[in-house]
Amino acid sequence: MKIRFRSFKMKLWLYFVLFTALIFTVLWLLQTVFIQSFYNDMLISNTKAAANKITASYSDENISSIIDDMSLNNSILIYITDCDNNIIYCSDQFKGLAMKNHGRQFPDKDNAFPSAGDINEPDGKHIIDGVRHQGAYRSLPEGYDEFAEALSVSDSGVYESTEDGLYIYGTYIESNGEKNILYISTTLDAVGPAVDIIRVQLIWGTVISLITGFILAWFIAKSFARPVAKLTEKAEHIGEDDFPEDFRKGFCSELDELNDVLDETSDKLNKSRSFQRELLANVSHDLRTPLTMIKGYAEMVRDISRTDEQQCNADIEVIVRESDRLSAMVNEILEYSEMQSAEFRPEFDDVDLSSVVGRVCGNFESLYSREGGHIETDIESDIIVNGNAGKLERAVYNLLDNAVRHNGDSKVINVALKSENGTATLSITDHGSGIPEQELENIWDRYYTYRQRNKKGVSGLGLAIVRQIAGMHGGKCKASSIQGEGSTFTITLKTK
Repeated sequence: MKIRFRSFKMKLWLYFVLFTALIFTVLWLLQTVFIQSFYNDMLISNTKAAANKITASYSDENISSIIDDMSLNNSILIYITDCDNNIIYCSDQFKGLAMKNHGRQFPDKDNAFPSAGDINEPDGKHIIDGVRHQGAYRSLPEGYDEFAEALSVSDSGVYESTEDGLYIYGTYIESNGEKNILYISTTLDAVGPAVDIIRVQLIWGTVISLITGFILAWFIAKSFARPVAKLTEKAEHIGEDDFPEDFRKGFCSELDELNDVLDETSDKLNKSRSFQRELLANVSHDLRTPLTMIKGYAEMVRDISRTDEQQCNADIEVIVRESDRLSAMVNEILEYSEMQSAEFRPEFDDVDLSSVVGRVCGNFESLYSREGGHIETDIESDIIVNGNAGKLERAVYNLLDNAVRHNGDSKVINVALKSENGTATLSITDHGSGIPEQELENIWDRYYTYRQRNKKGVSGLGLAIVRQIAGMHGGKCKASSIQGEGSTFTITLKTK
């Protein structure tokens, strides 16, 4: 099996691997390289916090419990001495633990601190509840005299020292006018032996986690790549008759949306191809007929009727009429194709729809009256809409042309334009044979009228163009008909 390193699955797996490696690199750095500095910083921070709390609570009657808790919780050694370096109180984590286990406070509750002579026994041990504890109290630490001297000359009244793995913090505390010294120390660099243990544990944990992570990442990458591959397969067959539609949704919303887009695109491509086939089939037939007529009558003029002036004029009239029909057909096809284009964006402005409808009706009246016809108008004035005047004029023209072609023996066409509740309604009624009810929803489709209504249209695109124009203006088209009495075509648009 050929491995495609640029494939979605392989790239996703590599990203997972890189992420896992990065996480473990950071973990190794934190647990081995930087752990000692983090540990020391935390100890120093906790020591300072303990000193601040003791200083703030020094006058509290429970100060001894507070000191013992501080020494226990932070593993620190605490001394309180007077300025002559006499011990007033001391505590470490062992004493704090002893006091906690025996559930009592030392010294006696009635005294904040015992005197220096009361707290030390000859053997350096102290009896608590009959039990002797080693190190409950201890002598001053080595170098305490130097510490006290350094503190005394400090401008800030605070002394800090980090030497030989020991952090020492000192400051002055006052109570009842007496000035005493607070000494706190803690051991730094204590995690050194633990790092080796952590390193061994990390080695095993890293190996096991990396193997598990790589395997898990591979299955995750496969699960992500599977729907992408399925969509790729769909994209390869987009617009084809065997376009697959068995994509299982639910993995993620983005892929579901992409699948919907592919389905819509395939549907549009199929419709476009259907339109192209239909266009070729119908237009080739429509163009062939007038071209055949033009060629035939031209040959008749050349071979037969050129010496007969009357017959020649009649033949030439047919050629002119078929040429006009051919020109109108080509114009309609080009116009409809233009409006179907995604780049088509007509310029909109305020349009006096009353003037547009009146002008088109006037033009038709002058031609229709020659055939004995008449257009009755009921046009409300000053109806303004936002749109493209040329396209609206084209829609009115197509509806009137459609009415004239299907008016039958009646010579009257009714045109009405009204405005009500912010909506302009244009109605054009013919009095022809009407349209069967089952066809009313289809007459706006391209070529439908031409095929189904006895070829009385030019190209079958007239009503389709009307619907397209109404749609781009945010309007709607509707048709109603009673067979034997005629049809009414309506356009509704929003007014200004």
